[in-house]
Amino acid sequence: MKKAIILVVAAFTIAACTTTTNDKQTLTIFHAGSLSMPMKAIADSFKAENPGVQFHLEAAGSVECARKITELNRPADIMASADYKIIDQLLIPDHTDFNIPFAGNEMALVHTSKSKYANEINQENWYQILRKPEVHFGRSDPNADPCGYRTLLTLQLAELFYNQPKLAKSIEAKDTRFIRPKEVDLIALLETGAIDYIFLYRSVAVQHDLLYLSLPTQINLGNPKYEEVYKQASVTIRGSAPGDSLTIVGEPMVYGITIPKNAPNKELAKKFLDYYTHKDKGLKIIESMGMPLVWPLITR
Repeated sequence: MKKAIILVVAAFTIAACTTTTNDKQTLTIFHAGSLSMPMKAIADSFKAENPGVQFHLEAAGSVECARKITELNRPADIMASADYKIIDQLLIPDHTDFNIPFAGNEMALVHTSKSKYANEINQENWYQILRKPEVHFGRSDPNADPCGYRTLLTLQLAELFYNQPKLAKSIEAKDTRFIRPKEVDLIALLETGAIDYIFLYRSVAVQHDLLYLSLPTQINLGNPKYEEVYKQASVTIRGSAPGDSLTIVGEPMVYGITIPKNAPNKELAKKFLDYYTHKDKGLKIIESMGMPLVWPLITR
């Protein structure tokens, strides 16, 4: 009996040590849905050079990712946002000390070959097609996901660009049943034909081999030269705490990444961040997946 007890205690001790070791070798990453494919590819590449490291990758809208840290106090080793300002405005200074903008993107209108009017849609008539009763489109929740509020910014800019009063409100009010927490949640609806179009990042369309309509540069939030034009649009979303609000002003898209203060494995997180932001490693993967780089990198 005594031997059995000793063996059980020994086994428990070994299991406890193993669990601790594994925890120290596991990185928890909260990241934007649009980074799902690049993040997995970078994690796999990092693991090839660092055997034994494991990843817990958790995709959500970037605002939702930030709230997991600020409201739910959930620990994360890395937070990667589709909008660097989410880190600036919701995490700094209480939850992190720095922010590294690393890549850009642009809004696009994604569809399939079976989408209604797919053979007719172009930069001049897309908003007219979306207004048609028989056409259905999806977008993500602006209170949870930067792609959601960037969709609303794009619509406001389109109203000005095409000189179409009430364009933004008319499209915003249509098909509200197809709003989802993050933009990648809509792809299945598109592929099954439940919806015809999605407001989505161009990089996600490229990664999933989807057809897309490029929107005019003046409204797609993708060109730094049009920063002053983009500033004409603004959206108010829920802030970091219940009752708070946050005003988002249009600007060129820039992603950001940081290490939260509550990171359980800071040293390993720093090693991964160095890999992620290396131009010939992580950033090379990101660029290959349709996202233009912000270079040289400047830590904010």
